[in-house]
Amino acid sequence: MKAFIKINEQDNVAVAIQQLNENEKIDINGTVIQLKESIPKGHKFALKPIRTGENVIKYGFPIGHAIEDIDSGQWVHTQNTKTNLSGVEEYEYHPKKKALKEQKEGLTFKGYRRDDGQVGIRNELWIVPTVGCVNGIADQIIREFKETVGDISPFEHIQVLKHNYGCSQLGDDHVNTRTILGNAVKHPNAGGVLVLGLGCENNEIHEFRDSLGGYNQDRVKFLLSQEVSNEIEEGVKLLMEIYENAKEDKREDISISELKIGLKCGGSDGFSGITANPLLGKLSDYLVAQGATTVLTEVPEMFGAEKILMERAENEKVFHEIVELINDFKSYFQKHDQPVYENPSPGNKAGGITTLEDKSLGCTQKAGTAPVVDVLKYGERLKERGLNLLSAPGNDLVASSALAAAGCQLVLFTTGRGTPFGTFVPTMKISTNSQIFETKRHWIDFNAGTLLEGQSPEDLLKDFIAYIIKVASGELVNHEKNNFREIAIFKTGVTL
Repeated sequence: MKAFIKINEQDNVAVAIQQLNENEKIDINGTVIQLKESIPKGHKFALKPIRTGENVIKYGFPIGHAIEDIDSGQWVHTQNTKTNLSGVEEYEYHPKKKALKEQKEGLTFKGYRRDDGQVGIRNELWIVPTVGCVNGIADQIIREFKETVGDISPFEHIQVLKHNYGCSQLGDDHVNTRTILGNAVKHPNAGGVLVLGLGCENNEIHEFRDSLGGYNQDRVKFLLSQEVSNEIEEGVKLLMEIYENAKEDKREDISISELKIGLKCGGSDGFSGITANPLLGKLSDYLVAQGATTVLTEVPEMFGAEKILMERAENEKVFHEIVELINDFKSYFQKHDQPVYENPSPGNKAGGITTLEDKSLGCTQKAGTAPVVDVLKYGERLKERGLNLLSAPGNDLVASSALAAAGCQLVLFTTGRGTPFGTFVPTMKISTNSQIFETKRHWIDFNAGTLLEGQSPEDLLKDFIAYIIKVASGELVNHEKNNFREIAIFKTGVTL
């Protein structure tokens, strides 16, 4: 394993791949640098003097500026570097698109073709509460249903999409709750859904049903608890009807062009932009070349790298949509009197990420190099094949839930520090380093840290594609094995 990496020829910093010690001598292309202090793993050190006010360059781009003179061999981090970013900006369209050559290889996975043409990678039975008051009732219905049928096949899992909303909400919050839950009802990973209401909530079940548009009435049923004498008995009856209608469900060969995959990161470290995020970028480009769809979100973690995405807009209309995406989210921060660039998190900083530009330039690598074909508002569903951007915050569960609600069958989640959670679709964890992979084998599903140990990016990508096909064909990821499945809905306003 190399001791350090210089990511881009233009960089004036390098990243320690392992702990480096004070006075250790580092050879950079024939130039020897003596370290002025110990450099933690994943952190940066200066390759040459950086004077006060000069930019710190990583990934070939500024990640901030020096707030004091930094000597060659000195640790570069929050104590001597500050972001260059501030406020809402004006942008101009300067396209630098790189068209991907279609390279369809005919790969397939075993999935479920739904009657509306959508494709699922799971066949699950869900109870979707219109309001949090009935979460406990939903649990009781599931217990009774399982006792009644014993084996729930062909369903592979049954769960309640628990949340605490659906009542006492106004404006956008009410709309967001109804929209995200409606998207879940129509998600192709669900082979059947019982929509369960109370009866007095403002997410009124009849309006909710109307908002769905067309749906399969054999697979989606509705129950208002206050309108029946025994809601448990009635709920089991409705689940039995769905169960009978699903008995012939089977996996079949489906082209990987039907995959819709969300791209997310969390608990990032100094290796995120070197290993796992570039791996997702290569996968995204590969899938887009096959005719598939990928989605990048976490808008606050585009700040500082947004111009790179804007240059890749498919056309000027998409460019203006990206500008709106970025500036609307900045305005959201300012509306609540919060600093736009109060990021990265303490865990990010401990892992070696210094500024938001540092984090964003690493995060956006998950999107590869493909053109951006569409921009989705929060709660919108995918319409275009290719690379999409989605409006959602950086919060792990809110963003992952938004990706699932947009129609992603699978979320790929890179992490350098580890996290056990999962949303209501498979949420695959990809580690940036081998240490967290070995320590948290019950959390992490795939290790990209082998890139630091000599594995070629091409070989790792082949392994990753093969694993994704296995998961899309039914192999469980760790959060599914652990039954960690949650949904979170973006809230911005008043609760009554």
